[in-house]
Amino acid sequence: MEFTDIVFENCDLSNVDFLGAIIHRAEFKDTKMVGVNFADATLRNVRFYNCLINLSSYNYSSPKQVMFDHCSLRNTDFYACKFNKVQFQQCNLNKGNFSQTSLKNVDLSNSTFERLIVSLDELDGCEISPQQAIAFATMLGLKVEE
Repeated sequence: MEFTDIVFENCDLSNVDFLGAIIHRAEFKDTKMVGVNFADATLRNVRFYNCLINLSSYNYSSPKQVMFDHCSLRNTDFYACKFNKVQFQQCNLNKGNFSQTSLKNVDLSNSTFERLIVSLDELDGCEISPQQAIAFATMLGLKVEE
């Protein structure tokens, strides 16, 4: 499947299989996408705005210039992604899986999560807030006193 210059607005794309899709210059706005599969997809210049994307998969995808803006991405799988200029703006990332995905130059500081699955060697250069630093320390088994 290949999409170019397209807007999905107020759609229900839950459980849609975009496996290996190529998506250029697209916007997903106010769209329900629970369980959507973007595994092995090529995403270029894509914006997700105010979308419900919980329980979705982006495994082995290569998002470039992709923005997740005010989205719920709970339990979403970003395993082994190749991020290039990916942004998360005020998203819920709780229990997201970022294993084997470099978070260098990715700013998570204004998004929320209690727990993430991450590879420690892939955190170098990731931007987080002081509160998130405490959450990461707790995930490492450290006890943080205030």
